[in-house]
Amino acid sequence: MIIDPISDMLTRIRNAQAVRKAEIVLPFSVMKFHIGKILEQEGFVEKVEEIEEEKMHFLRLVLKYDHRKPVIRLLKRVSKPGRRVYTKATDLPRIMSDMGIAIISTPNGLMTNKDARVRKLGGEIICEVA
Repeated sequence: MIIDPISDMLTRIRNAQAVRKAEIVLPFSVMKFHIGKILEQEGFVEKVEEIEEEKMHFLRLVLKYDHRKPVIRLLKRVSKPGRRVYTKATDLPRIMSDMGIAIISTPNGLMTNKDARVRKLGGEIICEVA
């Protein structure tokens, strides 16, 4: 049984990139799908899609590489089930001098720290990506 599915997703991405896999398939959840879509919009993964096989849903992420090196250099879970991390709109983190992103869960849904800063929304910091 997986206690923290988001940490599991991030670990699978890190492990797959360490062995230079082209894609990963993981159990589907709406939260993981939205995190994947943000990674796709920001250019960290090639493609994110939902796969349905025999009443089971999966999430397929096509990983992105630049000259055989992973595009994602940092992938860190911040808020965990045992220790939630929240922030105000004025205290949103800057990841690697805005070269990376933080994914924030706000009252308006998941978004990057840059979008949350523009909309002046705070929330739970899910993870950091660079």
